[in-house]
Amino acid sequence: MDLSDYLRFLVRRWRAIVALGLLGTAVGAFVTHTITPQYRATSTLFVSLQDWDDTVKLNQGNTFAQARVRSYAEVATSPRVTEPVIEFLRLDMSPSQLARKITTEVPLETVLLKITVTDTQPSRAARISDAVAHRFAEVIARIEQPEGARHSPVRLSITEHASKPKKPASPNLVINLALGLMAGLGLGTGLAVARESLDTSVRSRGDLARCLADTGGPAVLGSVVLDQSASRHAVATDDDAFSRRAEDFRRLRTNLRFVDIDAPPKVIAVTSAVPAEGKTSISINLASSLAEFGSSVCLVDADLRRPRVAGALGLVQDAGLTTVMIGQANAEDVMQSAGSFSVLASGVLPPNPAEMLGSAQFRAVVRSLADRFDHVVIDTAPVLPVADTPAMSAAVDGYLLAARYAKSSRGQVTDAVRALQDVGATVLGSVLNMVPAKRDSEQYGYGYDYRPKTSGRRNRLRLLARLTPRPRLRLSRRGKPATIDTFPAPAVPTAKDTTPAAANEGGDHH
Repeated sequence: MDLSDYLRFLVRRWRAIVALGLLGTAVGAFVTHTITPQYRATSTLFVSLQDWDDTVKLNQGNTFAQARVRSYAEVATSPRVTEPVIEFLRLDMSPSQLARKITTEVPLETVLLKITVTDTQPSRAARISDAVAHRFAEVIARIEQPEGARHSPVRLSITEHASKPKKPASPNLVINLALGLMAGLGLGTGLAVARESLDTSVRSRGDLARCLADTGGPAVLGSVVLDQSASRHAVATDDDAFSRRAEDFRRLRTNLRFVDIDAPPKVIAVTSAVPAEGKTSISINLASSLAEFGSSVCLVDADLRRPRVAGALGLVQDAGLTTVMIGQANAEDVMQSAGSFSVLASGVLPPNPAEMLGSAQFRAVVRSLADRFDHVVIDTAPVLPVADTPAMSAAVDGYLLAARYAKSSRGQVTDAVRALQDVGATVLGSVLNMVPAKRDSEQYGYGYDYRPKTSGRRNRLRLLARLTPRPRLRLSRRGKPATIDTFPAPAVPTAKDTTPAAANEGGDHH
């Protein structure tokens, strides 16, 4: 992961980072208003030597004072200083507690010593600072006074008495707010990095391409934008023929045509690693986009566990693929129309889907459909939960793997591709589904809408007028088929089932 990747996900998670930054600022403000203010008062002392009137001696004394003053600083917190101060000011604290309030500072290359006292009351801080300075001067004079001498050669003079502070030294509102903001932003950035590192979901075409590259698989053939109205309009062109979603499926159709120019895939199975990744929607719209190109297309619902095609298109589900496979009806008897393409629903759900889809009977049905139609799109079950999809590999030309944005994990995509490769299946490519419109625009560098100025309804009418008309099939409208009371074992297909239909059924061949 390079710098651009880090910047990209930081921008993607900017709301969380900003929220934590504001939270840190609020914590800084809260701490500032809850901590008891502390005031600081400082007294300054000057260290000198007495009775040295010679210039040379004065210089020597100044050097001596600079060397000694640093040792004097440690005496300011000793009990010899703090105990008398407590007694004099009648303070309610111990010598050690007072010592923790006292700090000393010796400016570089000077004979000055600053004594600072920190206290919750400004006036008491000033009184303690002056009292400590006076007592400190007395203690140093006694320490430096030679035995038998009347005076000490060292004198400490108070050059600046402590004044009552007007503002508290701490807490500092500006500093606390800045620290809180920096801590919040740092925490937010760290959490964003950690979450991105732990997040294995596919969030871009680049993520999906890397998954496929790890397995030696194919390229990403496209992405489909998320459309909240997709549940109401299964076919994207029914809502708006020039919508972003409709154009995405046209781009996917075009890319599929270039997967293998010498042997273009005719029977395409659409699958996903796990459920709820939008494979049925891709199957329906892929069939619609292929039909829009002028081809005759049949959509087969081969998900014999949770079929969704008939329900999405408002067709009959109980008569379809399994009905044909058990020899109870011919394909043309149960074929239904979805407008521009034909649909073979799932039929009655069998107790053994994997065996049914891996049987010679299923391959015969698919071959007969491939002879009648230019393209056959098969909606299948997910790869990882069940063995249905790999079992039908001998009947299809290749698989189109759907992955859902921010839901499919990289491990799931990799495992699904390898599961198909293990049975010798061809994976034609992959498509990233349900990509938010903003994210899709960022990947391509544009987000504009380019469409004719005429209304969407007029566009749809013109589009349907260009489609080659097809004869109405027997179950083109909703009806109740005969109920299959028993489910016999798959029978060998009859000659009538496998005989190619007339060339004019389903449109012109290409």
